[in-house]
Amino acid sequence: MIGTVLLIVLVLLLIGAAPAWPYSRNWGYGPSGLLGTLLVIVLILAVLGRV
Repeated sequence: MIGTVLLIVLVLLLIGAAPAWPYSRNWGYGPSGLLGTLLVIVLILAVLGRV
């Protein structure tokens, strides 16, 4: 249950970190790259059954 909630929150954060506004285009891949890495780690842990 907690793994599903964590996965949904991370996906929403990843979508929110996309550089959509003019002031955030200079940020590069920093925010979305970090959240993408966290999403991959959580997915791996969920598949292994550790979350």
